[in-house]
Amino acid sequence: MRRTERLFQIIQILRANRSPVTGRELADELEISLRTLYRDMAELIAQRVPVTGEAGTGYVLDDGYDMPPLMLTADELEAAALGAEWVAAQSDPSLARAARDLVAKLTEAIPQELRPVILDAGSRSIATGSQTQDQFDGAALRRAIRDRMKLQLSYQDQRGGVSSRMIWPLLIAYLDSVRYIVAWCEARQDYRHFRTDRVLTLEVLEEKYPGRRALLIKGWEEATAKRAQARQGG
Repeated sequence: MRRTERLFQIIQILRANRSPVTGRELADELEISLRTLYRDMAELIAQRVPVTGEAGTGYVLDDGYDMPPLMLTADELEAAALGAEWVAAQSDPSLARAARDLVAKLTEAIPQELRPVILDAGSRSIATGSQTQDQFDGAALRRAIRDRMKLQLSYQDQRGGVSSRMIWPLLIAYLDSVRYIVAWCEARQDYRHFRTDRVLTLEVLEEKYPGRRALLIKGWEEATAKRAQARQGG
């Protein structure tokens, strides 16, 4: 483990513990000597990371410390680049642009020696199917999800029938090359999945839906699990 990665890991360990962590505990977890650990702690303090304590008593990271956002390991950078590449290939145009912009910003911001991790990554996303095309603004849908706004849909089912639906959008689910809006449907009084490429029109309403989104998602997960168990039992 390189020293930069080790310093990052020390901060992570201290952030996860509210009580002091001794130098011996840190050294054992990082598999380094106490002497190396003490040098690392001195380096963190020199970089003005708010660590209090000393050898023999334990170390504590001050509450509210915001870690520099680009202290990333090589594996973390490769994971970010792989995820962004997948998003760029599978998402709607606005989110795909955001994914490409993210990779460009990371490439510019990280140290020179880490740039090959992104530019010549050892992992790659390969798309095997054609990308679905939506007839609405994907950014508007994502804002509605974040803001808990109701949606009015004109939706075409697999047989070609068109219906109007009032839904509470909870999340966008990705299955192979198809995207689904996971939502609570007011007409059905149940959770429903709507393929985004079958949404003919989408209107974000001014009305927020009641309840917490996290609880509704938990309810959807439980309902999905029960349906799966019922299918297996049948």
